[in-house]
Amino acid sequence: MADTLTDTAAPAPALRPRTARPATEPGWSVEESASLYSIRNWGKGFFDVNAAGHVVVRPTRNPGVEVDLYEVVAGMRERGFRTPLLIHFSDLLRQRLVDIADAFRGAIHEHGYQGSYQGVFPIKVNQQRRVVEEVRDAGKSLGFGLEAGSKPELLAVMGMTSDTPDRLIICNGFKEERYIEFTALAKKLGRNVIPVIENVTELKLILRFYEQHGVRPAIGVRVNLASQGAGRWRHSSGLKAKFGLSMNEVLEVLSILRQRGMEDCLQLLHCHMGSQIHDIRQVNQGVNELARVYSQLAKAGAGMRYLDVGGGLGIDYDGSQTSFEFSMNYTLQEYASNVVYKIMTVCDEEGVAHPTIVSESGRAMVAQQSVLIFDVLGANRLDRYVAPARLPEPPAGETELPRPLVDIFDVYRTISERRLVENYNDLLEDRDEALRLFSVGLMSLEHRALVDSIFWAACARIRDIARSMSRPPEELGDLETALSDTYFCNLSIFQSLPDIWAINQLFPIAPIHRLGERPTRKATIADLTCDSDGKIDRFVDDHDVKKWVELHDFADGEEYLLGAFLVGAYQETLGDLHNLFGDTHVAHVKIDEQGEWWIDEIIEGDAVRDVLSYVHYDLSRLFGEIRRECEKAVVNKQMTVAESQALLKAYEAGLSGYTYLETEGSR
Repeated sequence: MADTLTDTAAPAPALRPRTARPATEPGWSVEESASLYSIRNWGKGFFDVNAAGHVVVRPTRNPGVEVDLYEVVAGMRERGFRTPLLIHFSDLLRQRLVDIADAFRGAIHEHGYQGSYQGVFPIKVNQQRRVVEEVRDAGKSLGFGLEAGSKPELLAVMGMTSDTPDRLIICNGFKEERYIEFTALAKKLGRNVIPVIENVTELKLILRFYEQHGVRPAIGVRVNLASQGAGRWRHSSGLKAKFGLSMNEVLEVLSILRQRGMEDCLQLLHCHMGSQIHDIRQVNQGVNELARVYSQLAKAGAGMRYLDVGGGLGIDYDGSQTSFEFSMNYTLQEYASNVVYKIMTVCDEEGVAHPTIVSESGRAMVAQQSVLIFDVLGANRLDRYVAPARLPEPPAGETELPRPLVDIFDVYRTISERRLVENYNDLLEDRDEALRLFSVGLMSLEHRALVDSIFWAACARIRDIARSMSRPPEELGDLETALSDTYFCNLSIFQSLPDIWAINQLFPIAPIHRLGERPTRKATIADLTCDSDGKIDRFVDDHDVKKWVELHDFADGEEYLLGAFLVGAYQETLGDLHNLFGDTHVAHVKIDEQGEWWIDEIIEGDAVRDVLSYVHYDLSRLFGEIRRECEKAVVNKQMTVAESQALLKAYEAGLSGYTYLETEGSR
């Protein structure tokens, strides 16, 4: 990502609709839009719709303190930045940390638990400097620590915690010598760092380097539980998980430490139950098993202090609060209560002191605080086709039109509710026959195009009739999908929403304005890349998946803005430079108690020169080649000197421009 901006850029035209529209229309309301897009369900009090039909963000869930997303985009445009745009809400992030801390502390008080709670943020979930700083700062008073899963992450965490040396730092991931040596150096600096052993070899390195630097380690072990998580990441846990020790290896670690008189150094037990666990039963089962292992280690003489339940706390992406894989059938309070109660019950049975509970719920901490805003550039609408009033005369020298053309036109003219399925099947058969004739040269291009127009016009008529029926035929269930529009949008799925492409993740997607109007189109979304996978054709639908999303019609050139919500976990770091579309602009927004918001920081997105340098292009050489070509063109009288200079200036400006679609006056 490019520079952080402290000064605003040159102003550009503010975002305004090309066509004036009322905030609401008769027969439709913002309440119906809120229900259609389930905004209040997945929004959990953080997102809603205002009277103007705009999506608003309430970082503290206070209805009187809200940010209008449309106004933020307009404000960014006035500062010279256009969509696509990623917006972070610092106050929402802080509120999520408070929510998690309050849930655990409330459960501890309710159950009479004798230990405490410490949250830990795994920075792999969102490694952006500003986000990690905000977690660090907000988590200071809440007792939150940080987790590093690699040597680079540890070096970043070390540099960010100099003022809070007692902050818990957990080090996961496979570790080579330098990684482990840096944990020893961090310990020597006074950091409360705990390297978590993923294999027995790491223990030998820990003992070597900590002795070399004259510090006594606090050590954790990650254990592979028999209990397996639930959902799409269930295979990342259980006995065949990528990381962690078997029970025999855990006992081997304790034995090695006991031989050195260091059993008190084994202080933390960790596990990975999975990510986005949607069923609370898996949480209960895993925590119960983990607590048993912890208790047995404590009774065997280990200096156990921390029980780390790992991540897995879900996000309700569709708002259904069910066991659907993109939802969760429990609340944050229920999760915390179950974890605390299960650990307490097992420890009491085993006669072991209650440990400090640690959780690494990174997704639950940061997912909700980010919104990706992008604009629609155009649309492909298959129901735009119109059938002719009559068929044309046969071409000169021919006595009749191709039979499939005549037949499909007859079907179009005779469509009726009584024969709707039969009509649709006839359409498919006639179109297939037309394609066969065209492929062997027995149908002209003009007739083939006419068949297509009639086919889509007939499909649209059948669809409209089916919509009016109380019980439309099941055989026509795919017709809505076949006739859905394609909305072309100014973004790269691979860069900004890579989980959609890579693992079929669902995020709530909705317009951020015009929500007082009835959406009349059903559409899929296509991005700017030339890859066929650069599309979104799966959308949340109340513990189900639908193949289109309801959107508004719009005229070419008219502004229409969509938002992808709950995207703060993983997406920013996982982005891919497909077609050299780079990072988007990022705005960090804050709000005061009076509801006044401001842009606290703008991090400028990648310019073309940035992404070219990432893939090792020599920009000076590229510019030099264009300059030489311009000089040759001047010598050969292909262009004037003034024209060559204008071309060079345009080329240089292009290198400095945004990688995404730009309009006149935008940055």
